[in-house]
Amino acid sequence: MQISDFFVVGINYKKTDTITRGQFSLLPQHLPQVYDKAKKDGLDELFILSTCNRTEVYGISPHIEKGVELLCNNSSGDLETFEKVGYRYQGEEAIQHLFKVGAGLDSQILGDYEIVAQLKQALKNSKENQCTQAFLDRLGNFVLQASKAVKNNTGLSSGSISVSFSTIKYLQQNINNINEKNILLVGAGKIGESTCKNLVDYLQTKKITLINRNESKSFVLSQKLGINYATMENLPAEIMQADIIIVATSSEKPLITDVHITDDKKRVFIDLSIPNNIDPAIRKFKNVSLINVDELSVITDETLQNRVSEMPKALQILQDHQHDFMEWFSMRQNVPVLKAAKKTLKHLDEKYFIPQDSSSTDSRDVCVQKVINAMAKRIKHHATPGCDYIHAIHDFVAIRTN
Repeated sequence: MQISDFFVVGINYKKTDTITRGQFSLLPQHLPQVYDKAKKDGLDELFILSTCNRTEVYGISPHIEKGVELLCNNSSGDLETFEKVGYRYQGEEAIQHLFKVGAGLDSQILGDYEIVAQLKQALKNSKENQCTQAFLDRLGNFVLQASKAVKNNTGLSSGSISVSFSTIKYLQQNINNINEKNILLVGAGKIGESTCKNLVDYLQTKKITLINRNESKSFVLSQKLGINYATMENLPAEIMQADIIIVATSSEKPLITDVHITDDKKRVFIDLSIPNNIDPAIRKFKNVSLINVDELSVITDETLQNRVSEMPKALQILQDHQHDFMEWFSMRQNVPVLKAAKKTLKHLDEKYFIPQDSSSTDSRDVCVQKVINAMAKRIKHHATPGCDYIHAIHDFVAIRTN
């Protein structure tokens, strides 16, 4: 493959609101079918990253429009909208974009480290659907290593700022007597679990009820944190009891609609889901407040300002790791010529330098590998594999005749 064959197409928070992002989201339960369709269309190596802030298709093909078609044909988004708000990157530009995404530099909340778990899951889903080969596997490893280096060597992820923590900040700033409020949390996935732990740790309240489709998961987490749990069937009743309702699920349709509100009680709803899992229509009730991820992202503090100052250092780390990946790719492209040279040298030795014993054979293998290593270094620095092929033969003959 050529490096220009690698691409990313997608949409993110920069040009879209939560409703538009919801139209282009690819939900986890649909990914096996999407990967299957991709392979049938000739996209054998790809992965899909779909979060509350972005939906992106990373793949390998000289035809980047296959990625656009895959995104639009498998979501409720359309090509006309994509052309207005979407983006396409190829080659090194696409690689650079992925490195920034993986390190939280392209997150709606700068340095939000929740993206790492989401990226790992995206790569895992690709492997499980047989859509990862050597290039994406190695690229994914380099990106995760770079992200770890940024986290360990900069202050980009210092402090506690993420979508789940922004929820806490919002509640602290806008809700009086928070310890007296009944909180209902729906969803115990990555973001839901993180939010639940933050509620307990930072608000120091146990007046929380957890609901999840997988009842056993909500039971285990509730026992661990010392909070209540309920079944999804009890959702309407729990909404009526709650003062604050937080939803972090991946339902195709809203779990909470205006039919769930049957009194005038004052309630705050926070929707951490894409697509929206709380129907925006509930805003028509005068005592209801509805907050989504875009509105939470504008919450800033001193920690976020400190993160901005760490950007140059983080970008340099990403650049170094990207350079290392490009070197790996360059050498990988030379593997066929190195193998051919090695085969030729062994053939020459067997034909013209007949070994007298096994030690001579070992000596031949050592000489061959020594010449191949030197050839690899020359190609790395000069990128002239044809000339270096001939040079390697001359080197080998010189060594064997001395």
